[in-house]
Amino acid sequence: MRILALNWRDPRHIEAGGAEVHLWEILTRWLPRGAEITYLASSLPGMAPEETLDGIRILRRGTWWNGNWAAAACVRRELAGERFDLVIEDLNKLPYYSPLWAPAPVLVIVPHLFGTTVFAEASWPVAVGVWAHELLVPAVYRGRPFLAISESTRHDLVARGLDRAQIAVSHCGLDHGRYRPGPEKTPHPSVLFVGRLRRYKGVDTLLEAFRRLRPDLPAARLTVLGDGPHRRVLEEKARRLGLGDAVEFTGFVPLEEKVRRLGSAWVSALPSPKEGWGLTVVESNACGTPVVASRSPGLVDSVRDGESGLLVPHGDAGALARTLAGVLDDAALRERLRAGGLAWAARFTWERCSDEAWTVASAAARGLPLPDPAAAPAGDWNREPQRGDETPAARQRTA
Repeated sequence: MRILALNWRDPRHIEAGGAEVHLWEILTRWLPRGAEITYLASSLPGMAPEETLDGIRILRRGTWWNGNWAAAACVRRELAGERFDLVIEDLNKLPYYSPLWAPAPVLVIVPHLFGTTVFAEASWPVAVGVWAHELLVPAVYRGRPFLAISESTRHDLVARGLDRAQIAVSHCGLDHGRYRPGPEKTPHPSVLFVGRLRRYKGVDTLLEAFRRLRPDLPAARLTVLGDGPHRRVLEEKARRLGLGDAVEFTGFVPLEEKVRRLGSAWVSALPSPKEGWGLTVVESNACGTPVVASRSPGLVDSVRDGESGLLVPHGDAGALARTLAGVLDDAALRERLRAGGLAWAARFTWERCSDEAWTVASAAARGLPLPDPAAAPAGDWNREPQRGDETPAARQRTA
């Protein structure tokens, strides 16, 4: 199968994140099956317009603001003589609207759409532009097969008017060779955030929650691992809150350091209003660290409330502070969540994710119906969560 993959960023992009990891882990595992893959992305100054990485040809055209139109022009002009069996659009920023110009059947992989959360991140003109682009998704992509990375994303797509029968779900995988329990925990209570520092990620709420828990846990420390355009604002807020050296902003760190910090923290926090899946949640669990996260789309799928971590109302700094303090102050609870998180994380592998995606891609290339969600393999990767799936803690809070 000859495949053209579309993503705004490739793995070498300085801002490549979970969506890029997900797509790359899938595509590289398709090469031994005989797949030939061209990966079309936008570029940054200093990046080569073309290179081969891990056996995949990467073409970089356009920039952060016109990469979708540049990709369409590249296909029409530069790749007009090439044959493709499938076009995969990773719809995780602005849409490419690939069904309007793709030279082959289209499969749309969706981590998540922004929806109204974009207004919490971007300026009004930019936010309105993104929001308006997403409004056209149901019309432009109607009848095309979708592969979502969580049940929450599928619910969002269905709510926008897309056919549920055209949307399969496959959760992200995990590199268990890298993410595993390692170092001892820090000698002091420690909270870790891992992710891009953008306004919508909710780190502002985490800083406020950490200020509230410090009177009872003065030895506690918070590490903010990652970088982004909101970092300077967050550092200033930490100073205003009087957190001093109790908070460390590390910036980007090598993968080995990220894994070490994931393993040594007592608890990790992800207070985001919306995620596609929340890859760092399961990475944290695999390193033996429980999670406290917002009860928001995507995170309700990647966190087993009461088993691998705890969920709190999004944006509620008081609830976040109380829950974090409860985990930090209760060794038995941490150990129970640690064990549950390890068992939960063990279910997710990139091999499985790749196999599921290949099955969907093969059907999409041939115009066949997508795999029946009711025929999901062991682990129920494509099944809707049921009432009986809720943990006792979640049922109690719902009641």
